[in-house]
Amino acid sequence: MLRDAGLRVTRPRVAVLGAVHAHPHSDTDSLIAATRRQVPDVSHQAVYDCLHALTRSGLVRRIQPPGSVARYESRVGDNHHHVVCRSCGVIADVDCAVGAAPCLDPSDAHGFTIDEAEVVFRGLCPTCAAQGDAATTSHPTS
Repeated sequence: MLRDAGLRVTRPRVAVLGAVHAHPHSDTDSLIAATRRQVPDVSHQAVYDCLHALTRSGLVRRIQPPGSVARYESRVGDNHHHVVCRSCGVIADVDCAVGAAPCLDPSDAHGFTIDEAEVVFRGLCPTCAAQGDAATTSHPTS
């Protein structure tokens, strides 16, 4: 994959790319920790540099849902969206419901040539929703 994208194959790049594939929607600190399990002496800067190169080459996508730090995923090129849990922050992919990229047509493009739309859905994940139901059941309001 790295060679096909025009990148040199290095241990840090292989480890970072593997970490992104293994841990989708992870933040940089989590990816640094995962990368260090493969390359213990890799620096923070080396991981940042790898993420930048992988993103620039199109092998990795950087997302930043509102109110969140930057996160990375290996699912690229399909203009999918995300759903974010308001309670625990877990993120899941959401396929486009209708049409090709971008899934949404703006009412006014203001002269822009639009090639991507980003939608973030928010709610409670099943685990947090169940915990909320349990809290409501055990502490009913009057």
